[in-house]
Amino acid sequence: MSRLLRKLGFLTIGLFEEADPRAGHESTLEIIELGEQLGFDSAWVRHRHLQFGISSPVAVLAAASQRTRRIELGTAVIPMGWENPLRLAEDLATVDILSGGRLNPGLSVGPPMHWDQVKDALYPDTADAEDFSHQRVRRLLDAVRGEPVTDFRGTEGFEVFSDRVQPHSPGLGRRLWYGAGSLGSARWAGENGMNLLTSSVVKAEESEDFAETQLSHIRAFRAHHPDGDRARVSQGLVVIPTDSATAAQRAKYAEYAAKRTPRTTAPQGPARMMFAPDLVGTSAEIAGRLHAHAAFREVDEVAFALPFTFEHADYVQILTDIATKLGPELGWSA
Repeated sequence: MSRLLRKLGFLTIGLFEEADPRAGHESTLEIIELGEQLGFDSAWVRHRHLQFGISSPVAVLAAASQRTRRIELGTAVIPMGWENPLRLAEDLATVDILSGGRLNPGLSVGPPMHWDQVKDALYPDTADAEDFSHQRVRRLLDAVRGEPVTDFRGTEGFEVFSDRVQPHSPGLGRRLWYGAGSLGSARWAGENGMNLLTSSVVKAEESEDFAETQLSHIRAFRAHHPDGDRARVSQGLVVIPTDSATAAQRAKYAEYAAKRTPRTTAPQGPARMMFAPDLVGTSAEIAGRLHAHAAFREVDEVAFALPFTFEHADYVQILTDIATKLGPELGWSA
């Protein structure tokens, strides 16, 4: 039996046109504002470097924090290979303070995409020495949670120095999430007291059944987390309800899902990554499929992913149907 859905969120990529980036960023902020008006508990933004999607989610969420009052704001996920953990800790704490404690940073590790092409621009002097392991996230965790980052504190002339990151936002350390696609990463996130983001992509390790593999990650995470079964997990599948969609929108959504379906039939590439099918249909139909999903039955939080390439009006329709139709079908109420 599924848990009742306690927190309803959504995830957007924030696409923009190269010739007019402001319009796309403004659309993303309007979508987050709409999410708050519809009662969503959280809004999450993806992170893209050297592409036409949000490259600076912390800056975008800083703007969103001043245009909203209640909705939680998350990143899914910040690839730590591009970041200095100490500097990122300062930015995250600042935005968390400005938002009134609503920030939910999601993180991941590994070398930056297209490493050989970007390393000279990103780390011209230290590329060979950079550590892209979980230790990079560990450094951020320590900094956010208030551990000393230097052995000096005191006063020099008129300036006062701290030995830990400032500002310090006490609750932020409990709102850090890890985007895990493998069993080992899920276990590590639990051991380090993080929350778990599990998405529509997982690594085929124990099984070639997506739901069963995702379920194994959730259970491994909780088995190693200090909070056990109470440890927070958010699931991020692509759902496209069609309750109020026009005929043209329904046709577009069906075509989008059909093009992506072949990759869901078997593990892909040397890393054997598995992709979950997009869920398209009425809210009642989608709810039925989710209630039958082994991993969904283990969570009470979701951040349903909006498709990458749709129009603003499509996102308005999809979000409205999720909040007013699908959410209640899953036991959620605003």
